[in-house]
Amino acid sequence: MKLEQSFEVDAPVEQVWTALIDLEKVAPCLPGAAITNHDDDGTYHGEFQVKLGPTTAAYRGTIRIESADAETHTATLAARGSDKRGQGGASAKIVNTLHATDAGGTRVDAATDFTITGRLASFGRGGMIKDISNRLLRDFATCLQQRLAAEPAGALTGDEAAASAGAAAAAEPEAAPDAPAQAAPSTPPPAAETPPPPPAPAPAAKPVNGISLFFSVLAERIKRLFKRS
Repeated sequence: MKLEQSFEVDAPVEQVWTALIDLEKVAPCLPGAAITNHDDDGTYHGEFQVKLGPTTAAYRGTIRIESADAETHTATLAARGSDKRGQGGASAKIVNTLHATDAGGTRVDAATDFTITGRLASFGRGGMIKDISNRLLRDFATCLQQRLAAEPAGALTGDEAAASAGAAAAAEPEAAPDAPAQAAPSTPPPAAETPPPPPAPAPAAKPVNGISLFFSVLAERIKRLFKRS
């Protein structure tokens, strides 16, 4: 099955690009998803959970960036996962292409080619999987927007920081050549710094409630049907 979707983020292309290729950073924005570890070759391991009534379907899989072209802002991702109980799985290839909008934001075009087997495949009937994917993508875009908005403003890139430091050094007045050198005041040795506390473990991803998501999407489809009528 193939899906072509788009969403917009009110942030510059470079900022969105940097975020989207940082899989550990954006994974929490996908409901039910969590990155658990990664390999040296850039393959990330993670989990995706969907609550189906009284039970929870847990999928374990991998995702990696196959290619990333910073000039065209195009990234290709390959994902694969399987049900922990051996009741199906999924694989997908996602191509994300970023474009600057006239308003200074970013439009992300996502083309996904995927295959689903097992319990999740039942959502593919009647185009339901497309509506659910659109809903999840909308939630993802909202979360990404909030995360980017929370980033500190005015942060300098490496080149900008070097240029700023060079300008500051050039602005400092030079010492007079005939001025006698003054001995530096003696200062006591700095006190030993207290090591920072270890980072708190990341909270576990909350499973997607498949039943409520199904009926929520179904209600949206019914509303669209009445609007057409």
